[in-house]
Amino acid sequence: MLTTLSMIELQQIVNASHGDPHTVLGMHEIELEGKSCIVVRVFNPQAESVTVIDDKYRSRRYVMEKIHSDGFFECVIPTRKKWFRYVLEFKGYGDNTWETYDPYSFPPGISDMDIYLFNQGTHYKIYEKLGANPMVMDGVEGVLFGVWAPNAKRVSVIGEFNSWDGRRNAMRLLESSGIWEIFIPGLKDNDRYKFEIKTSKGDIIQKSDPYGKFAELRPSTTSLIFDINKYEWDDAQWYETQKQKDKFDIPMNIYEVHLGSWKRDPETNRFLSYVELADTLIPYVKEMGYTHIEMLPIEEHPFDGSWGYQVTGYYAPTSRYGNPSEFMYFVDKCHQAGIGVLLDWVPAHFPKDAHGLARFDGSALYEHEDPRQGEHPEWGTLIFNYGRNEVKNFLIANALYWIEKFHIDGLRVDAVASMLYLDYAKSEGQWVPNKYGGRENLDAVEFMKHMNSIIAKKHPMAYMIAEESTSWANVTKPAEEGGLGFSLKWNMGWMNDFLEYVAKDPVYRKYHHNNLTFGMVYAYTEKFVLVLSHDEVVHGKHSMLDKMPGDLWQKFANLRAAYGFMYGHPGKKLLFMGGEFGQFIEWNEKRPLDWFLLEYDHHKTMLKFVKDLNHIYLDNEAFWLKDFNGEGFEWIDCNDNERSIYSFIRRGSKREDTLVFIVNFTPNTYEDFRIGVPFEGQYEEILNSDDPKYGGSGVTNIGVKNSDKIEYNGREDSIGLRLAPLSVTVFKAK
Repeated sequence: MLTTLSMIELQQIVNASHGDPHTVLGMHEIELEGKSCIVVRVFNPQAESVTVIDDKYRSRRYVMEKIHSDGFFECVIPTRKKWFRYVLEFKGYGDNTWETYDPYSFPPGISDMDIYLFNQGTHYKIYEKLGANPMVMDGVEGVLFGVWAPNAKRVSVIGEFNSWDGRRNAMRLLESSGIWEIFIPGLKDNDRYKFEIKTSKGDIIQKSDPYGKFAELRPSTTSLIFDINKYEWDDAQWYETQKQKDKFDIPMNIYEVHLGSWKRDPETNRFLSYVELADTLIPYVKEMGYTHIEMLPIEEHPFDGSWGYQVTGYYAPTSRYGNPSEFMYFVDKCHQAGIGVLLDWVPAHFPKDAHGLARFDGSALYEHEDPRQGEHPEWGTLIFNYGRNEVKNFLIANALYWIEKFHIDGLRVDAVASMLYLDYAKSEGQWVPNKYGGRENLDAVEFMKHMNSIIAKKHPMAYMIAEESTSWANVTKPAEEGGLGFSLKWNMGWMNDFLEYVAKDPVYRKYHHNNLTFGMVYAYTEKFVLVLSHDEVVHGKHSMLDKMPGDLWQKFANLRAAYGFMYGHPGKKLLFMGGEFGQFIEWNEKRPLDWFLLEYDHHKTMLKFVKDLNHIYLDNEAFWLKDFNGEGFEWIDCNDNERSIYSFIRRGSKREDTLVFIVNFTPNTYEDFRIGVPFEGQYEEILNSDDPKYGGSGVTNIGVKNSDKIEYNGREDSIGLRLAPLSVTVFKAK
């Protein structure tokens, strides 16, 4: 016999169409002519000859016979009856020689329990099995590759290590799980690879690794091997400190950042690296008095213009700024500086790029087959199939991955409304009702409840923040109590009303007074974050400064007053980069912020105001301690629409923490303004946005104000003060 194989199996190996190549290739114990012996089979088109070498007794060498001209080798060893560890010595053309352990000599690295948990959607560390995971198997260093492609005829790992030849490292299918697996010895960090998939129709496609931990810089779509477990963290003190806190009754003042355009190298306009950002962004955020950095998505994405919201590499920090260890370094340094890190995360949709998740194994795997369920016509993207356990597992494990492996303190979940409603941005006939005939996406609701409950259990200090733009009830109520289980929710309604109001000429504001009072009607229905985000300073919406009416002085005065009102209003806070110094033009991801503006007094004093406002916010618990219950806020006068003046109280845990806010949204000055105060005592001005150091006109209040027994605003006690034009004034009880 030329070979112990049937010709059918031989051809299947040579043509890369065998469903389980591990049963053919590698070392096997067989019966030959009634006797037990060992056979070794190898397929390598780049080899001229192959020798099997006993790894323990290196002198025992067995030359293989080339059975097929395409590179199929076989060696029958009649003197050996039991499997032994061996290496393969290859000789290529041109005297090129190399040794390696045989990938087909290793048992599966993915267990039956792994398969069971993944198929039921509860393998929360599946990223340790799927993807490319460096590990030691049977004493040999290498990489375990795993991928879910249940409808594929064949899946191979391809890379420079096998000349991108899909016949070389064909994977085995683990029974009916849909998981393909192979352990390849000798590979190392930054080795390039992809999955080559033969679809059920016989088409050959190449895909990036859905669980890939690193990827080449765009426009390349190649995945890179990377060991994410080698970084040594130094942020234990951060976690110890967090354990002592109630995560809701703490200051939370978020600086939203797009890493690629915050700053760039001034000479080359290149991106700053994660390491460079650690040296520049973190000290700036700390000095400015922010508590958290929230990053627009840094998960790998092919198109800069998507800002990261069209993700192809959910498990890979983008290589635009460095490698995964360098991103860990950035997060570590944030924590060491006392800064929390939030990450925008996009489980609502994914792009149609050919190398990504779209029709991954030739079928609608991560998405729905029916475009009415599986596509966003407005965005040109695909919708995850939340009813499929393995898809839910992919996403839930991914959320946990960023929290556990990269020490992210919370995820801001993008486009939650698009997940909740089957008819989101769709016309009649473009969507399919749920089983009850409704528009609610029941699978997505269940997915969110499952995800949030698991994260709350495993990582109670982590934030799950919903960008949810509708009135869906109980978004921040725990899942076990019937809610969606998010920690916080972006207050999009407040944001829209607020921006509509502050953009109006002061002469018309009295007709829209309710814009700024209506938010208190529902302020405690959810745990809200007040946001002035990146979405509000692009696409013709104008920058925050340029939204403001009036001349240049009035624009800055309006903006200071607006920020003061926002900080005083119950809810956590978020401001997009550039808003703190009055960026004049809209944000553009292609260029850095206009830091040169700080050479001009208007912008320099604006930055100082925001910095002081941030630090006053941090130092006074009344700003944040009772954000989510009615005890922390009380209107003094919410009906002064004729003068467009708002006054209110914020309370802390003690009487002396009490703050009184007066916000004047007209250019009128009041030299003798009277306001009711919560109790008899002394009140001291701790912030006035009209202070000359902030670029104001100087209508301030010096010294302590003693309350008078003059009834005002329905209160027994009141104080008289100077009220500046277009200003926020904050008094603190002494």
